[in-house]
Amino acid sequence: MPIWIAMVIGLGIGVILTYALLSNLRNGKIQAEYEVQISELKRKHQKELRLAQSRSVNSSRAILKGRMAEQFAPIFPEFEYLPSDAKFLGDPVDYIVFNGYNAFRDGDGRADEIEVVLIDIKSGNARLTKGQQAIADAIRKGRIRFETIRVEFED
Repeated sequence: MPIWIAMVIGLGIGVILTYALLSNLRNGKIQAEYEVQISELKRKHQKELRLAQSRSVNSSRAILKGRMAEQFAPIFPEFEYLPSDAKFLGDPVDYIVFNGYNAFRDGDGRADEIEVVLIDIKSGNARLTKGQQAIADAIRKGRIRFETIRVEFED
């Protein structure tokens, strides 16, 4: 075998080995970079998960406090009506108050002193929902009435 063929074969084998080594090094480097990115993403995910859990717990606490406030509102000093005049609805508003009704029923008040009041209890930064705002607007504009529905049963 002539020497130049051996040199070409040796050069070819050298190029192949060099390419394989460099390719392996490059792949290892890329893999290391991706592993760093993956660990960073995992760390961020864990942090965001803890933050979401914390927000969820705080939100649940706020909702529970709000519901407790709704139920206990008639015994708070801010509630200006007789608890016996208040009827809990819960949704879309919390209470309907027939202010002066018990006094009238007991003979201590007059019929023209009875006032019907819809109340929604809010705590913290809670605001009226769009539906509650629409109800308040309907009342302000006088779109309210009293109806009697008579149901008959056959014997």
